[in-house]
Amino acid sequence: MKAVVCSEGKLEVAEVAAPRPGPGQVLISVSRCGICGSDLHARVHCDDLADLAATTGYDNFMRSDQRVVLGHEFCGEVVEYGPGCRKRWRPGTKVVALPILRNGREPELTGLSEAAPGGYAEQVVVQESMTFPVPNGLSDEHAALTEPMAVAWHAVRRGRVGKGRTAYVIGCGPIGLAVISMLRAAGVKTIVASDFSPRRRELATRCGADVVVDPAADSPWTAAPKKSRVTGVTDVLNLGFDAMERLRRLPNLPWWYAFRLAHTLNAGPSGPVIFECVGVPGIIDQILTAAPPMSRVVVVGVCMEADRIRPAVAINKEIDLRFAFGYDPGEFRDTLHMIADGKVDPSPLITGTVGLAGVDNAFTALANPEQHAKILIDPTSPAIEP
Repeated sequence: MKAVVCSEGKLEVAEVAAPRPGPGQVLISVSRCGICGSDLHARVHCDDLADLAATTGYDNFMRSDQRVVLGHEFCGEVVEYGPGCRKRWRPGTKVVALPILRNGREPELTGLSEAAPGGYAEQVVVQESMTFPVPNGLSDEHAALTEPMAVAWHAVRRGRVGKGRTAYVIGCGPIGLAVISMLRAAGVKTIVASDFSPRRRELATRCGADVVVDPAADSPWTAAPKKSRVTGVTDVLNLGFDAMERLRRLPNLPWWYAFRLAHTLNAGPSGPVIFECVGVPGIIDQILTAAPPMSRVVVVGVCMEADRIRPAVAINKEIDLRFAFGYDPGEFRDTLHMIADGKVDPSPLITGTVGLAGVDNAFTALANPEQHAKILIDPTSPAIEP
């Protein structure tokens, strides 16, 4: 079959052996595959990524001297089953799948491991247990975005944003745009987005951001229409004084019970939830410095370099710092159905489509934030420019 092979930082269309499904696996014909930012990074920095992955316990990440078929955001049709499958769906059924295989007890990341070729190809192998039929006649283009939208849904769930709480999205690349879309789908009422790129700010508005800020001109922290009562540690201390003065006016009141009740109900002062979707050194510390006290920061952008933060800043503000990566099968399935049911619209992210011969050009185009957000691959298309 034809596939785009990555080796030594170069991409080329090549004839490769057609994949064969192993036990519990399904062969699908790829109809669309998204190009992810991690693909762009893996093309030139995969050895560093492999070293980092090894420190977390995964030893099979791609290396630069290997020949790897990238692609982990795909949709396709069932072709055939490997041994030991339940054969849940007829050939021709449109499906999506988590991009992960298991050979015995060895997991392999599809599109990021030489042992699990990805979706920049005419066909790809998936795990039957991790495969889901596409409902409601959902288009190939939108179904292929289930994977990146699931990443965003997982991040939003990690953020636990109450509907009355303001959400900030710092960085409006593809993952930031997906987070905005999922925040809107979750019913969050106030979403403030920030990015230097005019094109990305435009897309952020289309995805559902209420306020969009150019950080070169304005501060996102003062842009929310509903102003917070707590903007600094002095405000937190004054809240304590105000509460004690009111409670002490009531004679014989065991005022400490009011605090215990507030602790039980988690009803104390709280700041916004902030999603860091940039992934470059220095951003986390900038956010910790600028964020209001009691904020929750969810780190979604993947910074591959050493970084530096000042823990005392976060400590004095009692900021929660959380990290989000991937999703679970339930989140993946729910994301697919949210898209299919019209609860979330991924179409603003899609800015171009190419065939296999256009993948190299698509990588180049994605380096310019004013041009593209998400480019899809159609293996049957002759298009060489997105």
